[in-house]
Amino acid sequence: MAQQSSFDIVSQIDLQEVDNAVNQARKELQTRFDFKGSKSSVEFLKDEKKILLVGDDEMKLRNLRDILKTRMASRKISQKSMDFKTPEKAFDGCLRQEVILTQGIPQEKAKDIVKIIKELSVKVQAAIQGDEIRVTAKSKDDLQAVIQHLRTAPLTLPVQFVNFR
Repeated sequence: MAQQSSFDIVSQIDLQEVDNAVNQARKELQTRFDFKGSKSSVEFLKDEKKILLVGDDEMKLRNLRDILKTRMASRKISQKSMDFKTPEKAFDGCLRQEVILTQGIPQEKAKDIVKIIKELSVKVQAAIQGDEIRVTAKSKDDLQAVIQHLRTAPLTLPVQFVNFR
């Protein structure tokens, strides 16, 4: 009997890197001239896995989003893992915006990924296991083909391939 090979498809972000990116954004916020005397702030709520942005007005909030996106990109955190909610009014006419960090693959997205794998028509089995997907096959070449195809597929969340056996 041939040996079964497998790998897992996951969607994870390193929360320590997110914390570092937020700290860098906070430092840049303190040094930028256009934010002098501003009430703008960036805060990372680690337990809730979200970032809270506060800006004096729409322009400052937009600049704050750009700073955060730049810092996240320099830390190799995908823009797809950040879900920017609509800004809402806060204290003293400021605007507050939540950025939800997505981890894990939701059930409906997992079904879409499994469908993409099945359309590839290679001899692999894909099984949803909680918030990850396990792909098994007899041939490692088939698994490599699935990985290559998923890297080029237009997915709406960042995926990583782990536990390759």
